[in-house]
Amino acid sequence: MEFSQLIKARKSIRGYQPKPVPRELIDEIIEVAKWAPSSMNTQPWRVHVLTGEVLDRVRQGNTENMLSGVPPKRDFPMKEKYEGIHRQRQIEVAVQLFEAMGIARDDAPRRQDWVMRGFRQFDAPVSLVLTYDRYLEPAAISQFDLGAFSHAIVLAAWERGLGCVINGQGIMQSPVVRVQAGIPDDEVIMMCIAMGYPDTEFVANDVKSRREDNANFVRYVGFDD
Repeated sequence: MEFSQLIKARKSIRGYQPKPVPRELIDEIIEVAKWAPSSMNTQPWRVHVLTGEVLDRVRQGNTENMLSGVPPKRDFPMKEKYEGIHRQRQIEVAVQLFEAMGIARDDAPRRQDWVMRGFRQFDAPVSLVLTYDRYLEPAAISQFDLGAFSHAIVLAAWERGLGCVINGQGIMQSPVVRVQAGIPDDEVIMMCIAMGYPDTEFVANDVKSRREDNANFVRYVGFDD
């Protein structure tokens, strides 16, 4: 597949088959993704690939904490509430997903269940937890590199018939992830990526988020009109 086709075809997958993903295939995806751009070739990423009982314990711990009111605890601060155009875009994709799933605005139980799917990492058979060495803090550049690496992972996975969703909810209870996955204290947990074979019967997988026209965010300077 040409790159322009690949990047436009990829979409976030939120429903998965219970089919295991071979370790060799995951390693092949990471082998490709590690060639993503990296500032001064620092390659700050570390990957903890979870499946089976370990991942089930992470799901359980995340769910229990969130339902019991334990406040989210990430390893670094994140924007909790978006505003303006960013909030509008967030709402737009949520509306797309709820409409696809037939979840009414006033259906509180199903809306909560949808949120909890994120904390269960969408019941995917595999979760890749991305970290970087804590001594790299303040780590804006390393976080930028992990973003590029994440994008490369989801593209390489899509090319091989696997779906992914980059998922912040799965690490909102980072102490749970750290304990259950045995992640050392000297690593900062940044993000996780749910991965697996897409469930073609899960209607939300048909949703593709929209993108802005270039004219709304691109400014050309010094070009001839």
